[in-house]
Amino acid sequence: MGIEIERKFLLSDDGWRPGPAGVPYRQGYLMADGGLTVRVRRAGEHGYLTIKGPASGPERPEFEYEIPVVDADAMLANLVRGGLVDKLRYRRLYHGLVWEVDEFLGDNAGLIVAEVELERADQPVTLPPWVGAEVTADRRYTNAALSRHPFRSWGESANRDN
Repeated sequence: MGIEIERKFLLSDDGWRPGPAGVPYRQGYLMADGGLTVRVRRAGEHGYLTIKGPASGPERPEFEYEIPVVDADAMLANLVRGGLVDKLRYRRLYHGLVWEVDEFLGDNAGLIVAEVELERADQPVTLPPWVGAEVTADRRYTNAALSRHPFRSWGESANRDN
């Protein structure tokens, strides 16, 4: 069984920006209910269908399959429940780990988060200097939640906290 183990953080500054350009991502959810999600994603010139189970801390079952990009586009246009999530994803290497920085666009513009995938939940992680508060346990920051409750709808107090 595939297991995703990741930690998610807000950013403290723009120190992550130098490096390769971001890849455009567009994703939506065919289902997001009770911790079970079925996501379709276009990442650059690739399409993916991903099924994720309920999270237990930073761990959750995950199965991802590459699909034809024309199928991904058709699903995004016709089958998605909730809104689409558009972002640029940047990959940054720090102390041997790949950090994925997501700069959200559209209704989630203004939100930037960094994720790091781990091999085990207790794996030690050296945080980059541009990483701020950890939000792994805050479900608002999941892409599925952002498709239903975009960052711009959180209100001024929530936006100031970021």
